[in-house]
Amino acid sequence: MSRVALVTGGSRGIGAAISTALKDAGYKVAATYAGNDEKAAAFTAETGIKTYKWNVGDYDACAAGVKQIEDDLGPVEILVNNAGITRDAPFHKMTPQQWHECIDTNLNGVFNMTHNVWGGMRERKFGRIVTISSINGQKGQFAQANYAATKAGDIGFTKSLAQEGARAGITVNIVAPGYINTEMMSTIPEKVMNEVILPQIPVGRLGEASEIARAVAFLVSDDAGFVTGSTLSANGGQYLA
Repeated sequence: MSRVALVTGGSRGIGAAISTALKDAGYKVAATYAGNDEKAAAFTAETGIKTYKWNVGDYDACAAGVKQIEDDLGPVEILVNNAGITRDAPFHKMTPQQWHECIDTNLNGVFNMTHNVWGGMRERKFGRIVTISSINGQKGQFAQANYAATKAGDIGFTKSLAQEGARAGITVNIVAPGYINTEMMSTIPEKVMNEVILPQIPVGRLGEASEIARAVAFLVSDDAGFVTGSTLSANGGQYLA
């Protein structure tokens, strides 16, 4: 029987690439989303991957959502914590709301989702958890004290949980992307892209969402059973951790 993979924020951007790659690899995939019903419906129509709507920052919503997916597809054996937001502002202008919104989705959301699948994984003695961090969680970034804090926190969470899951057959890892060619990056002016961003990347280009998806597909596979507590940096050489 195919394993069930749950991808948060899995209907757009990097998440959509991950969901599609896992389906192509033979997994039964469920993708969550937070707000864009039209995009989620289009994604399901195109891929056949069922989408589920809830806010990962809400623990009770995560519990109910995981239960629904397990009722529909079976036990969740693979979790990809991809859902994330930015609320950028220089720190002296950052509001408590901007801080807490980022923390609630990017860090609390990882706890909420992982906590709701952890018990089942421990009972079955198998699990794969991959969290999408960021280059900016490794090196920091101007006007992203909130975002960078969450993505660095995800790395610490992963290293700790990997030690708890190891004897139960659960691996817990990070993929930390650099600048990826997604819808968000398309809004950056060409001059800024060519003169500011690309010169920072030794390979001379943006990454592709499919490249991040392939990294995730490896980490959730049986071939990666000896890899846990690791951070896979996919940033074109921009930052060497």
